Formats: sequence, structure tokens, C-alpha cells
Amino acid sequence: MTVLSMRPAPAPRQAQQPQQSERPQRKTRWTDLVDAVQDAGQYSTRAEAERVTRIVLSALGGHVIGDERVDLARALPEEAAQVIASQIPATRPLTAAEFVDAIALRIEGATPATARWDVSSVLSVLPSLIGDDLVDRVLAQLPPGYALLFGRAELTPTA
Repeated sequence: MTVLSMRPAPAPRQAQQPQQSERPQRKTRWTDLVDAVQDAGQYSTRAEAERVTRIVLSALGGHVIGDERVDLARALPEEAAQVIASQIPATRPLTAAEFVDAIALRIEGATPATARWDVSSVLSVLPSLIGDDLVDRVLAQLPPGYALLFGRAELTPTA
């Protein structure tokens, strides 16, 4: 004879909600990134926005190293991650002005002013895609002046 227990069945275990930083986010697609750059830079064609995005990310990839480079590649769409990860680390970090000048040399017909626009058009969309914490870590690796390129104010302490 079988005896049934009169204990109530245990309540189903609820999965713990991951903390905000642990939640898997929808991975941004390459087309979403390029569309955001096209909007930010007001480029007339997708092709132009894509070309500028590749050039700026490849230059950035040479200047971000270590865990930040790995995390940046993970946070971006696969095509962008490949552009970042395929770069050889720079032997000397460029100042923000030198970085813009280097971009100007890579874009046919660019001037320092148009290159600054191009760089800002790409880098200013990154915070919404990769998060402020990672942007802070990337900026900590770079010389002063890059925050403005990411669309942030760069505050310097006064003496």
C-alpha cells in the first residue's frame, strides 16, 4: 500500500533576475551601427557612412588595448569587432588631434574639420551601443581630448 504525503508541493523556484549589467542585451547589428552613424553624420548614402565607420573603428582599434579592446569588440557587431580586433596596437598613443589628422589622411578629400566630423559621427554613437562604463574605461586608456570625440564634455581639474 502506498502512503501519500500530505506535505504541500514546493513552490516552483523562480529564476533570479540577473542584475542590469549581467542581462544579455540584443547585439547590435552592423546595419544598425551604420544607420546610427549615417544619422549622426548626416551622410547622404549608407555606403559613405559605412566607409567612414570602418576607417574610424580601424584607427580606434589600434589605440585600445587589453581587456577594453576585448570588451569593445564583444559589445559591437561582428563586422565592427573584426575591424577593431584586426588592428596592430599602436606603438605610441596619438593625441586626439593627431588621431583626427590620421583619419584625414585615410579619407580622400578630407580636411581636419571634416575628419573631426567623421570621427565624432562614429564615436558619438558608441556610448549608446556599448554603455557608458566601457566608454569610461576606453577613455581612461586614451590621451586627453578624446572625450569630446565621443560626444562627452571633458572636464579638467583646475589648480
